[in-house]
Amino acid sequence: MSNDETRGTGRRHRTRAEAEQLATEYEASGLTQQQYAERHGIALKTLARYVARHRRAKARDVAPARLLPVELSTKSEVGGGLTVLLAGGRRIEVKRGFDAVILRQLVNALERH
Repeated sequence: MSNDETRGTGRRHRTRAEAEQLATEYEASGLTQQQYAERHGIALKTLARYVARHRRAKARDVAPARLLPVELSTKSEVGGGLTVLLAGGRRIEVKRGFDAVILRQLVNALERH
């Protein structure tokens, strides 16, 4: 049976990848689940199931935050700042007013390699 055929119930069977794509597109759409379901001819309960499964999968992919020991230094830089020493001797220094989102992305990228 192809993906475009039904299983005798009048409903279309979607692969896991198709369901994941619909959930991803829904989340990016800015629409309510009701609006998205109506516009794409999907039963609301079906979309809700796809979205719930998608969110559970995303939650599993996010590494839990870990608390790590830190060492505070009495050295002070004019204007304040922060130095983060990472595994492997990597060092990140930021000044007051840094962008926390960019720092988080940088740390995540460095920890993956």
